[in-house]
Amino acid sequence: MSAEPADVSNAVTEPVPPHWSSLPAAWRALKRAPPSAWFGLVVIAIYLVFAIFAPLIAPYGEAEIVGGAYEEWGGDYLLGTDQLGRDLLSRLIFGARNTIGIAVLTTTLSFMIGGVLGLFAAILGGWIDQLLARAVDILMAIPQLIFALMLLSIFGSSIINLVLIIAVLDSTRVFRLTRAVAMNVVVLDFVEAARLQGERLGWIMTREILPNILPPLVAEFGLRFCFVFLTIAALSFLGLGIQPPTADWGSMVRENATLINYGDVTPLLPAGAIALLTVAVNFVVDWFLHKTSGLRDER
Repeated sequence: MSAEPADVSNAVTEPVPPHWSSLPAAWRALKRAPPSAWFGLVVIAIYLVFAIFAPLIAPYGEAEIVGGAYEEWGGDYLLGTDQLGRDLLSRLIFGARNTIGIAVLTTTLSFMIGGVLGLFAAILGGWIDQLLARAVDILMAIPQLIFALMLLSIFGSSIINLVLIIAVLDSTRVFRLTRAVAMNVVVLDFVEAARLQGERLGWIMTREILPNILPPLVAEFGLRFCFVFLTIAALSFLGLGIQPPTADWGSMVRENATLINYGDVTPLLPAGAIALLTVAVNFVVDWFLHKTSGLRDER
């Protein structure tokens, strides 16, 4: 007598526990990261700590006048004071919050504008693609820093105007990259199958195309952050960026530039902070690009 087959139709399916294997995989990838990537990650983490906890770390207020003009290093003022008697160490710490925060906000907005328009152009094609592409070509034909200087001179140097103007100008680069990588995915079979199933445009953009182009966009976010960060610092150095008394590394270089004539390296401190963060982000982006490219390290 043979055993009756088990009835699987009424079998109770156990809830699947959360899958946490991605966390160990990420940790293993970090452990195999080169020293340059670790250096970049550590530097970025330190900058973020200073930016987030600036009021708790800084010994004085952002615009507080605590001493005489151009006090020397040491004593109550570890890095001396500026031309108004404000503590330079405190302004460096608050400058991390202002400069990095505005750069991150601007880069995020530029990716929202350029990324969405790039996806629309790649999916819809036709005259919409041509119209958006030609408008981007016109904007890219004008040097970005000169165009930003002109627009800020017309509309004013408020933080809102600064963020909007740089985000719109920088979104042209994001548009070009998003459109280029998305056009390689739009022609694939699974996107056509989603269209035949009647999926909406938003679904195709967010569920079918975006996950397949995310690695180059993430890497581009790091690179664009560096360019936006340097652009904001350059505009502040020229007097049309972040306005005083708000602490900003670009304006701090301009305000203390005269000390170079007396052999004082104080103006190089904010300039060095700008350069160090730019190098650190580039190290991390290079490592991320290498990991997502599928290439293996030579042993």
